[in-house]
Amino acid sequence: MYQGRTMFKIFRACKMRPTRMGFEPTRAEHNGLAVHRLNHSATSSCALPFRRLCTSVTFRLKMVDSQYYLPNDIGISALDCSEAFRLLSPQEKMYAHYLSRASWYGGLVVLLQTSPESANIFVLLQRIFRKQTPAQLEQVATAAGLSSEEYQAFLVYAAGLYANMGNYKSFGDTKFIPNLPKDKLKALVWASQAFQEQPAEMEALWDSCSCLLYSLENRQKQLGLGDKGITTYFSGNCCLEDAELAQKFLDSKSYSVYSCRPLGFSCAKRSNYCAVDGEYKEFTVKRGDYSRVMEKVCYYLEKARAYAANENQRKMLEEYTRSFTLGSIDAHKEGSRYWIKDKGPIVESYIGFIESYRDPFGSRGEFEGFVAVVNKAMSERFAKLVSSAEVLLPELPWPQEFEKDAFLKPDFTSLDVLTFAGSGIPAGINIPNYDDIRQTEGFKNVSLGNVLAVAYATQKEKLTFLEEGDKDLFIKWKGPSFEVQVGLHELLGHGSGKLFVQDDMGKFNFDQSKVINPETGEPVSSWYRGSETWDSKFSTIASSYEECRAECVGLYLCLNKQVLSIFGHEGQDADDVVYINWLSMVRAGLLGLEFYTPESKRWRQAHMQARFVILRVLLEAGEGLVGLEEVTGEDGKPDAQITLDRSKIPTVGKNAIHRFLCKLQVFKSTADVEGGRAFYDKYSTVSDTGAHNFLRLRETVLLRKEARKMFVQANTRISGDSVELVEYEGSAAGLIRSFTERFQDDAEQLESGLLELSKQDAPCWC
Repeated sequence: MYQGRTMFKIFRACKMRPTRMGFEPTRAEHNGLAVHRLNHSATSSCALPFRRLCTSVTFRLKMVDSQYYLPNDIGISALDCSEAFRLLSPQEKMYAHYLSRASWYGGLVVLLQTSPESANIFVLLQRIFRKQTPAQLEQVATAAGLSSEEYQAFLVYAAGLYANMGNYKSFGDTKFIPNLPKDKLKALVWASQAFQEQPAEMEALWDSCSCLLYSLENRQKQLGLGDKGITTYFSGNCCLEDAELAQKFLDSKSYSVYSCRPLGFSCAKRSNYCAVDGEYKEFTVKRGDYSRVMEKVCYYLEKARAYAANENQRKMLEEYTRSFTLGSIDAHKEGSRYWIKDKGPIVESYIGFIESYRDPFGSRGEFEGFVAVVNKAMSERFAKLVSSAEVLLPELPWPQEFEKDAFLKPDFTSLDVLTFAGSGIPAGINIPNYDDIRQTEGFKNVSLGNVLAVAYATQKEKLTFLEEGDKDLFIKWKGPSFEVQVGLHELLGHGSGKLFVQDDMGKFNFDQSKVINPETGEPVSSWYRGSETWDSKFSTIASSYEECRAECVGLYLCLNKQVLSIFGHEGQDADDVVYINWLSMVRAGLLGLEFYTPESKRWRQAHMQARFVILRVLLEAGEGLVGLEEVTGEDGKPDAQITLDRSKIPTVGKNAIHRFLCKLQVFKSTADVEGGRAFYDKYSTVSDTGAHNFLRLRETVLLRKEARKMFVQANTRISGDSVELVEYEGSAAGLIRSFTERFQDDAEQLESGLLELSKQDAPCWC
């Protein structure tokens, strides 16, 4: 039997907490589940919260903030990889095809990782569109009483669900709901061919998700832990204290947190407090989470192995298969080692539980898998940057002792994405994320060229918060400057800096008698111990803090003429690239306010929090470096304007980033969680006091925000002895068709499996 992720039940007696459901220790098990759960009746009070949500939906929809809708004119672009795919050999095409299939099936796990209702909504949409294409369904929608705008809103919602692999935005973790009345959407579902053929099944499917599909109760508005939001990385009755408790247990057993989720609950015996005054804990470890999906992943990885180009690729896929079969992170680490050794492949890929951005505790990995083809011309530039790394690293503002003992030159390639399965597509990646491998064995960097080509294209009329004189320059150099920033961010940002560690045998990787903390002038007094990692120590701030550090490295080193020359920028052009790179960061810091929730005082997106922090640092630098002014727009509504004195970037700006970046690295190297958290939280604070009213500016940002683009990806299919690339138009309809055709071979079996997994998890969210 295939056993994917490991799941933990946590049972503990605790002190009375009126804000959280109590639970008692039990070994009761639900018969027949691959991952054992507590027995739970479908008629229990667990269902009541969902029914209560329905009563307020109609009233609330009239007052919904636009941030919870996807606009009908949202940008949707096709990712073009046709030329890159055409140039592959038949063997490489087969390899890419089977890796893509493994990635797409694995990506379905994200539905179950996002929200309790996401998988059911996905199946509802798949069943509707498998029977009727968006064009065919349009006539049905008109007959059912939907306007053209309402039908387009439905298509955009469906496209958004597919693009984000759930009903929460992958970038910002905010829920989005259909921008049409619930009764109109229900009428369309009832009129669809899928409903006509299977009315009972479709009605049951609608009933299982329709309330949560539209719910905007406060806790439902965003992802989060406990009363802060929704998560499926923890059961509904887990809080931050439980997350910390689980982490201590995992650390004590040297067990990786990447592919597990703590589920602590007792639906059979509900109360407002626990029976025992005091604390104890009992952990039951179960394997097999997501096993029905992971079985398909392993099947296609085995198929791909037959077309691998070399032994490293074959061993890599063998270890990945072992990891997903046994739920072994050690096997995935071993596969990652072979992946690092596979230098310069034509078809590049990576797959697994990778990024921890959406775990509210900041440690567990969301599933993703990508397959891409090397862009040789652009990769040559990145190779030159890698060759220059050992010269550039000493320029960073921390002492030599705080840098890795040796820079392990990684692969750094520009790739055209064929497949990126998960909740979203980044511009660049630095992986693997395992600290022990990164520190001593290396990593790889990739820049996703065809993503960059379309993601950051900007229309002048949609450019907000800039002076008119900056807009043309911004449009001209935004792409090239971001290319430089991504290169530096991934290679020398995430790839730099040493962690001071004392291993389980008591051995140090630094001389604690000689290494001096530059901030205190005293010997280093703290470090990582045993199995502690960056993520486990810094937990909830780890992702944003590290992104901020990498962004600062990009800003700092983009001032280097050698770096700019590597990317082909000289003279005035080079100066313009630097200016736009810094201006982009300042503007991004203001735009980041969209991803802050005042009610919970919580940031929902790691990168945007990082950019806001950098904005605060540069504003604090003073001397007229950055200006931020609230103004009234030409439309009479609140607006804002950013200015950046380009003459002061190499002096005031560089000095500010120098000081800030050094502090970030020192706190990170020395595992100083208390100091690092206080320092980072200070700059992350969003308030209405001080020189700038950031809470009021947030309202202006929301008023003028532009929705993030979505991408349509191609499919591959075997035709005879060859592999064909199937492309789709860059529209909501094209995105929908790509998904319905992606899983058409085993659609019914797949959909029933997802529904069963969703049903098995249901008791955990009560």
